[in-house]
Amino acid sequence: MNRVELRNISKSFGGVKALKDVTLEAVPGEIHALMGENGAGKSTLMKILSGAHQKDGGRIFIDGEEVQIRNTHDSKKLGIGIIYQEFSLVPELSAAENVFLSHMSGKGAWVKWAEIKKNAAVLIKDLGFDINPSAKVSSLSIAQQQIVEIAKALSEKVKVLILDEPSAVLGPNEVQKLFEILLKLKKDGVTIIYISHHLSEIFQIADRVTVLKDGTASESLFVSQTDKETIIKMMLGRPFNAMFPERKAVVGPEVLRVENIQLEDKVKGVSFSVKEGEVLGIAGLVGSGRTETMRALFAADKKTAGEVFLNGRKTRFRSTGDAVKKGIGMVPEDRKHQGVILSMPVKHNISLAGLSGITGKFGFIKNQQENSTAAALIKKLAIKTLDENVPAGNLSGGNQQKVVLAKWFNRDCKVVIIDEPTRGVDIGAKMEIYSLINELAAKGAAIIVVSSETAELMGICDRILVMRDGKTAGELKKEEFSEEQILRYAIGAAV
Repeated sequence: MNRVELRNISKSFGGVKALKDVTLEAVPGEIHALMGENGAGKSTLMKILSGAHQKDGGRIFIDGEEVQIRNTHDSKKLGIGIIYQEFSLVPELSAAENVFLSHMSGKGAWVKWAEIKKNAAVLIKDLGFDINPSAKVSSLSIAQQQIVEIAKALSEKVKVLILDEPSAVLGPNEVQKLFEILLKLKKDGVTIIYISHHLSEIFQIADRVTVLKDGTASESLFVSQTDKETIIKMMLGRPFNAMFPERKAVVGPEVLRVENIQLEDKVKGVSFSVKEGEVLGIAGLVGSGRTETMRALFAADKKTAGEVFLNGRKTRFRSTGDAVKKGIGMVPEDRKHQGVILSMPVKHNISLAGLSGITGKFGFIKNQQENSTAAALIKKLAIKTLDENVPAGNLSGGNQQKVVLAKWFNRDCKVVIIDEPTRGVDIGAKMEIYSLINELAAKGAAIIVVSSETAELMGICDRILVMRDGKTAGELKKEEFSEEQILRYAIGAAV
């Protein structure tokens, strides 16, 4: 018997059909992957199952019985839990309070704090993590916050667990721990619906996969009986080998050189250089010091030692603003908190790094010039937005990332640092972002790309530097690229 059956589900928003007669089935103890480009309807379908949206048409069955899910309370009673890409935790409450937030009262008039902390600790420990249940959520890492989210769902005895892009904020080691948790839940009979843009994850963890495209669903395929090529064609109508644009690198003279960069105990004497028109990749496991090195270079964190040379001349960045003035741009890892200002219009976000180009003699912004510049970049970068006045927070993750890139297109940078360029971005948007990176390099910028995706680095870079424990572990030229060699350097097992 199916644990979940969504039959002919339809949903419209303002006359736009988001879902058109979508059918999806999943059995107990199955990990069912749901894939598709941003806007394909994946999240909408899962929000209907979890009660956040109400369907316009169709039927929902749980364990063979038709049910009506009018709100999130209905779905919780049916044993349905969902973990969104944007966590629904209360930062100022403890981990334990967040885990039991919806059923903290229990029996009696008083909250049994010791029992709540003990039970939260047991749930978290069963997931393979050691997190202080009394710690404020705001003090936890993103990975730890996700574990609290999973513990919160499990505290309500879920039969169906929906995960929306769970690995988007995790490193490779943490992803493997997550997979161990999911396999344990699968063994216990929990049905898991797993939304992801990462094909490698699907082939590692899922039993079946369903692809959504333009609000319609494909036939569910057994992962063991399909391949990446088939799934990508279903999503995009394009083959896998077209994912990375051809690079015809014209590499010029050295633009940036860093020597012996140090940052407390996180970065321990890193040196490298990057040339005009070159794309340099930075690989390494979480905790290897990749992001910390880039932040120290960009003056977002104050380096404790080391020297920076720009066009052969020794220079010093006193602040991030100083780095920008001297021609350095940075797309940070945390797009939502450091890359875009979500409440501001797209045009203001694009203008932020290049205000001098749209201001008059007395510092007033030339609105018409700002609008036309933003509109031109929106068109050039194929940013999907109604117009330049839409708040950046209304855009999909992939389009927000393109807004951050547009900010640096709007300023002629000598060096652009891009940390995790396609995290949480669908395959179609990834291809567009790769093309934009190529275009920045073709304009003569020196590009540094930090990524947890080895295939991504091999597909877009001219050289790859591998970091381990705050140091440079190895360097590979294009003809030397291999996932095995990168991993060997990253874990300290290079031959």
